[in-house]
Amino acid sequence: MQTRLNLPEYAARIKSDAGRLMVLDPLRRKYVALTPEERVRQHFVHYLVACLGYPAALLANEVALRAGDKQLRADTVLYDRHLEPRMIIEYKAPSVAINEKVLQQITAYNTLLRVDYLVVSNGLVHLCCKMDYAANKLVLLNRIPPYSEL
Repeated sequence: MQTRLNLPEYAARIKSDAGRLMVLDPLRRKYVALTPEERVRQHFVHYLVACLGYPAALLANEVALRAGDKQLRADTVLYDRHLEPRMIIEYKAPSVAINEKVLQQITAYNTLLRVDYLVVSNGLVHLCCKMDYAANKLVLLNRIPPYSEL
């Protein structure tokens, strides 16, 4: 039995392919392997779009980043209407704790994108931080802001 996520339920489109469960990722417009982390990603993106008013057209999954000769991949990036990155979202499986290591991972991505908001979620715990570049620190918010408040 799967862990119940702390996110709204939605009707995911799931199929089996060679005995492997696949879920439709509407942002990438293709079926991808339904791993525990992918389950969190799909529920979280649905939450952002359906509940918080984030435009699906401004969200992208699996965004390739380059740091020197190192290839990185941000789980989800929200762009503004000028296609400048505004938010990075990092997902973990429900069994993975949201800890300092996860925050270090997303802040490393932010050295490349320099966004206003960083979000991490394992489907059970969701943290949202706003960047304070003047003070060079993260400010923990008590909720994920609706798109209209960004």
